[in-house]
Amino acid sequence: MGNRGMEDLIPLVNKLQDAFSGIGQSCNLDLPQIAVVGGQSAGKSSVLENFVGRDFLPRGSGIVTRRPLVLQLISANAEWAEFLHCKGKKFTDFDEVRQEIEAETDRITGANKGISPVPINLRVYSPHVLNLTLIDLPGITKVPVGDQPADIEQQIRDMIMQFICRESCLILAVTPANSDLANSDALKLAKDVDPQGQRTIGVITKLDLMDEGTDAREVLENKLLPLRRGYIGVVNRSQKDIDGKKDIKMAMAAERKFFLTHPAYRHMAEKMGTPCLQKVLNQQLTNHIRDTLPAFRSKLQTQLLSLDKEAEEYRGYRPDDPGRKTKQLLQMVQQFSVDFEKRIEGSGDQVDTVELSGGAKINRIFHERFPFELVKMECDDKEMRREISYAIKNIHGIRTGLFTPDMAFEAIVKKQIVKIKEPCIKCVDMVIQELINTVRQCTNKLDCFPRLREETERIVTSHIRDRESRSKDQVLLLIDVQLSYINTNHEDFIGFAKPRVPSLTQWVIRKGWLTINNISIIKGGAKEYWFVLTAESLSWFKDDEEKEKKYMLPLDNLKVRDVEKGFMSSKHAFAIFNTEQRNVYKDNRFLELACDTQEEVDSWRASLLRAGVYPERSSNDNFSMDPQLERKVETIRNLVDSYMAIVNKCIRDLMPKTIMHLMISNVKDFINAELLAQLYSAGDQGALMDESQEQVQRRDEVLRTHQSLKEALAIIGDISTTTISTPMPPPVNDWRSGGGNR
Repeated sequence: MGNRGMEDLIPLVNKLQDAFSGIGQSCNLDLPQIAVVGGQSAGKSSVLENFVGRDFLPRGSGIVTRRPLVLQLISANAEWAEFLHCKGKKFTDFDEVRQEIEAETDRITGANKGISPVPINLRVYSPHVLNLTLIDLPGITKVPVGDQPADIEQQIRDMIMQFICRESCLILAVTPANSDLANSDALKLAKDVDPQGQRTIGVITKLDLMDEGTDAREVLENKLLPLRRGYIGVVNRSQKDIDGKKDIKMAMAAERKFFLTHPAYRHMAEKMGTPCLQKVLNQQLTNHIRDTLPAFRSKLQTQLLSLDKEAEEYRGYRPDDPGRKTKQLLQMVQQFSVDFEKRIEGSGDQVDTVELSGGAKINRIFHERFPFELVKMECDDKEMRREISYAIKNIHGIRTGLFTPDMAFEAIVKKQIVKIKEPCIKCVDMVIQELINTVRQCTNKLDCFPRLREETERIVTSHIRDRESRSKDQVLLLIDVQLSYINTNHEDFIGFAKPRVPSLTQWVIRKGWLTINNISIIKGGAKEYWFVLTAESLSWFKDDEEKEKKYMLPLDNLKVRDVEKGFMSSKHAFAIFNTEQRNVYKDNRFLELACDTQEEVDSWRASLLRAGVYPERSSNDNFSMDPQLERKVETIRNLVDSYMAIVNKCIRDLMPKTIMHLMISNVKDFINAELLAQLYSAGDQGALMDESQEQVQRRDEVLRTHQSLKEALAIIGDISTTTISTPMPPPVNDWRSGGGNR
């Protein structure tokens, strides 16, 4: 079609706005436009009415503009207005236009002075206007009025920012001349989003209301707080003029006379006033559209490409076609099966980097949560010793036994094995919950078919619940198998008599760092060593490599006593001494050992207790033990620990295998082999594949958006972007800082 010229660019954008308003996307696309920003009563509405030459905007106190008004001015032979929400209805009476704006505002925001970002689209055709598209935004307010929310100022700022932060938006910053320009809310907001001043045009209103002897000459000459695109002054009608229904044409004539006769402004009268502002805005918006058009075209093409595939699927789509429903049911079930397997088994494609998938969470249950639950159930050491003591005494009965009874060991071990049931059942429950969560995540893709999703979840979850009882029975069977035979001939058991296997006395009870407080005084006092405690001895080494042994102390006739914490010491201590008054180490009657915390001291004392080294006085125990019984208790205690370590190791190995076989693999096989058959037997397949209302809307929206994008690209396609435009004024050095340039 050739070069239509610059005059077609603004109507072009108006067409684009209409195309996208129809699909509810006008605010999401960065169409080139002018946003009118200013404080309350700055004169924004009067400027817009002067452009049109008609009174058509609501007026009053407080916030009058409570929704963005997208005002499209179109040069035409006749004069009328129309709203996008009232398509086909022409308004020739501009009082009716005002009433419609008020009614449409209240419809969304209510009558309590609330605000809404949903725009009202108004188009005005007139022989008195130049092609322009402006957005009238709510005035910046500081104090809530009436029922307004306390954060009304922030709400308005957020709404304004939503428009002016776009690179494609020119900012018309309206400031009254009778206020301090340096504190202008409009200029502050503009500076926040446009620090280089490339998109900001200044408008100074109420020049006729300035105090006598003052003027805005330096501002209008762009010397004070300069803007790259400069300032234009206008004189609006006063409230008295508006109340007296003063004609806008007369007001425009009065404005022209004001600039021509005012000594401060007459030298620039041709660059001031509403007609000049209209021309400047028309020219700058046209230039701006031309500059942003290539990027806008590119954005439209990207959006079109992203919708092409989906739109192609929806085109010619017949929701009630039985063949289509059957095919889609097969595809959906197959996709569900693939998704479930990927989430459980893991997959290299489309890796989720935000959260763990079902399989990874189940792995964590097997190897972190379940072992932790086993460790958590370990019983209190003192309680264990008491139980062993009672078991030994009850087995011997009236007689005093000479040997450690096997039956006491078995009784205590079985009691400990029974305790494993609880964490095992808990492990099954956690895995089941993760499987059900995984099923729900996989059925998210079935959202567009609510009945299918509901039935799929019901069938698979029912099967998981069915497998739950079998898995728990098998897990309990594992525990019963352990209870049925206590294998003391196991090669890892410390009581297993076999050459080269460590004996009970060689079994290491504990290792760790301790400080010896009462040796090496000449060399510098306390010194830290690596200690190893067995059932027979306490040895210490230079370090934890255990190559250089310093000493080995037999545990015979040793006891533990408390040591008071020293005034200057930060460590907690205890002492080991010989009950027969012999030296414990070299010339020392006792060995004073220290740790960093009291908890460590208590832990070492408990370990020594297990090795048969008892406290000097055991006032806390409500039963007493003779030395022979003490030795038997500690022997059984160590044997129980050794055997339970074997049982725990076995259970930790078998639990994941059992759950994997009976639960997870079985559910995967069920989904692959039986889910489709169960869905067919569940009822009417046609009803299963009924679409959700959301999916119907989504399909319509995709098709309409796709069509709108194609139309928009066709509209843009034959506009030549080689048209000559007015160049952007040079940068102003101190727009960013806001300093003066006098």
